[in-house]
Amino acid sequence: MLKTFLLAVLLFFAGNLRGARPARPADVSSMDAIVAAVYDVISGPAGQKRDWDRMRSLFVDGARLIPTSRRPAGDWGPRVLDVEGYIDRSAAFLEKEGFFEKEVARRVETFGHIAHVFSTYEGRRKADDATPFVRGINSFQLVFDGTRWWVVTIFWEAEAEGAAIPPKYRATPSS
Repeated sequence: MLKTFLLAVLLFFAGNLRGARPARPADVSSMDAIVAAVYDVISGPAGQKRDWDRMRSLFVDGARLIPTSRRPAGDWGPRVLDVEGYIDRSAAFLEKEGFFEKEVARRVETFGHIAHVFSTYEGRRKADDATPFVRGINSFQLVFDGTRWWVVTIFWEAEAEGAAIPPKYRATPSS
Protein backbone atom coordinates (compact mmCIF):
# COMPACT_ATOMS: atom_id res chain seq x y z
CA MET A 1 0.00 0.00 0.00
CA LEU A 2 2.78 2.44 0.92
CA LYS A 3 4.67 1.57 -2.29
CA THR A 4 1.55 2.29 -4.35
CA PHE A 5 1.06 5.63 -2.60
CA LEU A 6 4.71 6.65 -3.10
CA LEU A 7 4.57 5.64 -6.77
CA ALA A 8 1.39 7.73 -7.25
CA VAL A 9 3.05 10.76 -5.61
CA LEU A 10 6.17 10.34 -7.76
CA LEU A 11 4.10 10.06 -10.94
CA PHE A 12 2.06 13.13 -9.97
CA PHE A 13 5.18 15.27 -9.56
CA ALA A 14 6.90 13.83 -12.62
CA GLY A 15 3.76 14.51 -14.67
CA ASN A 16 3.69 18.11 -13.50
CA LEU A 17 7.31 18.62 -14.49
CA ARG A 18 7.15 16.92 -17.84
CA GLY A 19 5.07 18.78 -20.41
CA ALA A 20 2.81 16.87 -22.76
CA ARG A 21 4.69 18.15 -25.81
CA PRO A 22 8.07 16.67 -26.72
CA ALA A 23 10.84 19.23 -27.07
CA ARG A 24 13.63 19.33 -29.62
CA PRO A 25 16.58 17.79 -27.74
CA ALA A 26 18.88 20.60 -28.88
CA ASP A 27 16.47 23.20 -27.40
CA VAL A 28 16.64 21.80 -23.86
CA SER A 29 20.18 20.41 -23.59
CA SER A 30 21.62 23.40 -21.68
CA MET A 31 20.73 26.73 -20.11
CA ASP A 32 22.15 28.48 -23.18
CA ALA A 33 20.06 26.33 -25.50
CA ILE A 34 16.72 26.81 -23.76
CA VAL A 35 17.13 30.59 -23.42
CA ALA A 36 18.12 30.79 -27.12
CA ALA A 37 15.10 28.65 -28.05
CA VAL A 38 12.71 31.01 -26.25
CA TYR A 39 14.17 34.02 -28.07
CA ASP A 40 14.08 32.13 -31.37
CA VAL A 41 10.47 30.95 -31.11
CA ILE A 42 9.03 34.41 -30.40
CA SER A 43 11.17 36.11 -33.06
CA GLY A 44 10.28 36.37 -36.73
CA PRO A 45 9.25 38.71 -39.52
CA ALA A 46 5.79 40.18 -39.99
CA GLY A 47 3.47 37.58 -41.46
CA GLN A 48 5.34 34.59 -40.04
CA LYS A 49 3.41 32.26 -37.76
CA ARG A 50 5.33 31.29 -34.65
CA ASP A 51 5.82 27.65 -33.64
CA TRP A 52 3.70 27.77 -30.50
CA ASP A 53 4.00 24.00 -29.94
CA ARG A 54 7.77 24.48 -29.75
CA MET A 55 7.18 27.28 -27.22
CA ARG A 56 4.92 25.05 -25.13
CA SER A 57 7.56 22.28 -25.12
CA LEU A 58 10.07 24.52 -23.33
CA PHE A 59 7.94 25.22 -20.26
CA VAL A 60 7.14 23.11 -17.22
CA ASP A 61 3.44 22.56 -16.60
CA GLY A 62 2.14 25.52 -14.60
CA ALA A 63 4.90 27.85 -15.82
CA ARG A 64 4.34 31.60 -15.69
CA LEU A 65 5.26 34.50 -17.95
CA ILE A 66 5.08 37.79 -16.10
CA PRO A 67 5.48 41.13 -17.88
CA THR A 68 5.80 44.12 -15.55
CA SER A 69 4.78 47.52 -16.88
CA ARG A 70 3.12 50.82 -16.11
CA ARG A 71 -0.63 50.49 -15.62
CA PRO A 72 -3.16 53.03 -16.94
CA ALA A 73 -3.35 54.62 -13.46
CA GLY A 74 0.42 55.26 -13.59
CA ASP A 75 1.57 52.68 -11.04
CA TRP A 76 3.73 49.67 -11.94
CA GLY A 77 2.67 46.06 -11.65
CA PRO A 78 2.93 42.54 -12.99
CA ARG A 79 0.51 40.72 -15.26
CA VAL A 80 0.73 36.99 -14.51
CA LEU A 81 0.10 34.72 -17.49
CA ASP A 82 0.40 31.02 -18.13
CA VAL A 83 1.92 29.89 -21.44
CA GLU A 84 -1.48 29.79 -23.18
CA GLY A 85 -2.31 33.24 -21.85
CA TYR A 86 0.96 34.59 -23.24
CA ILE A 87 0.27 33.03 -26.64
CA ASP A 88 -3.31 34.37 -26.68
CA ARG A 89 -2.10 37.86 -25.72
CA SER A 90 0.99 38.02 -27.98
CA ALA A 91 0.57 35.85 -31.08
CA ALA A 92 -1.40 38.28 -33.26
CA PHE A 93 0.88 41.21 -32.42
CA LEU A 94 4.14 39.29 -32.97
CA GLU A 95 2.91 37.82 -36.25
CA LYS A 96 1.44 41.10 -37.57
CA GLU A 97 4.18 43.54 -36.59
CA GLY A 98 7.30 41.42 -36.81
CA PHE A 99 9.49 41.06 -33.75
CA PHE A 100 13.08 40.00 -33.17
CA GLU A 101 14.29 39.75 -29.59
CA LYS A 102 17.99 39.19 -29.01
CA GLU A 103 19.98 38.66 -25.83
CA VAL A 104 22.80 41.22 -25.46
CA ALA A 105 24.06 40.42 -21.94
CA ARG A 106 23.55 37.79 -19.25
CA ARG A 107 24.10 37.06 -15.56
CA VAL A 108 23.62 33.51 -14.22
CA GLU A 109 23.25 32.12 -10.71
CA THR A 110 22.88 28.38 -10.09
CA PHE A 111 22.36 26.01 -7.20
CA GLY A 112 21.73 22.28 -7.49
CA HIS A 113 19.15 21.81 -10.24
CA ILE A 114 17.91 25.40 -10.41
CA ALA A 115 19.20 28.41 -12.30
CA HIS A 116 18.39 32.08 -12.53
CA VAL A 117 19.32 33.77 -15.81
CA PHE A 118 19.11 37.58 -15.88
CA SER A 119 19.04 38.18 -19.65
CA THR A 120 19.27 41.72 -21.05
CA TYR A 121 17.50 41.95 -24.40
CA GLU A 122 16.89 44.24 -27.34
CA GLY A 123 13.80 44.05 -29.54
CA ARG A 124 13.55 45.07 -33.18
CA ARG A 125 10.69 44.96 -35.72
CA LYS A 126 13.05 43.68 -38.44
CA ALA A 127 16.17 41.60 -37.86
CA ASP A 128 18.35 44.20 -39.58
CA ASP A 129 16.92 47.31 -37.86
CA ALA A 130 19.87 49.44 -36.72
CA THR A 131 18.25 50.55 -33.47
CA PRO A 132 16.07 48.55 -31.09
CA PHE A 133 12.59 49.88 -30.32
CA VAL A 134 12.68 48.23 -26.88
CA ARG A 135 15.26 47.03 -24.36
CA GLY A 136 14.76 45.31 -21.07
CA ILE A 137 15.61 42.39 -18.81
CA ASN A 138 14.10 38.91 -18.86
CA SER A 139 14.49 37.05 -15.57
CA PHE A 140 14.40 33.33 -16.42
CA GLN A 141 13.97 30.73 -13.68
CA LEU A 142 15.02 27.30 -14.97
CA VAL A 143 15.11 23.76 -13.60
CA PHE A 144 17.11 20.72 -14.74
CA ASP A 145 15.29 17.43 -14.16
CA GLY A 146 18.32 15.22 -14.78
CA THR A 147 17.66 14.87 -18.51
CA ARG A 148 16.68 18.33 -19.78
CA TRP A 149 16.16 21.99 -18.86
CA TRP A 150 12.70 23.54 -18.35
CA VAL A 151 11.54 27.15 -18.09
CA VAL A 152 9.60 27.66 -14.85
CA THR A 153 9.11 31.45 -15.06
CA ILE A 154 10.04 34.39 -17.24
CA PHE A 155 9.55 37.69 -15.38
CA TRP A 156 10.44 40.81 -17.39
CA GLU A 157 10.42 44.55 -17.57
CA ALA A 158 11.22 46.83 -20.49
CA GLU A 159 13.13 50.05 -20.08
CA ALA A 160 10.96 53.10 -19.55
CA GLU A 161 11.40 56.68 -18.45
CA GLY A 162 12.91 56.50 -15.00
CA ALA A 163 13.72 52.79 -15.36
CA ALA A 164 16.88 52.51 -17.48
CA ILE A 165 18.94 49.32 -17.57
CA PRO A 166 21.85 49.79 -15.15
CA PRO A 167 25.33 49.63 -16.72
CA LYS A 168 26.19 46.40 -14.84
CA TYR A 169 23.45 44.59 -16.82
CA ARG A 170 24.51 45.89 -20.23
CA ALA A 171 27.47 43.50 -20.53
CA THR A 172 28.05 39.87 -19.61
CA PRO A 173 30.69 39.57 -16.86
CA SER A 174 33.96 37.90 -17.81
CA SER A 175 34.43 34.38 -16.51
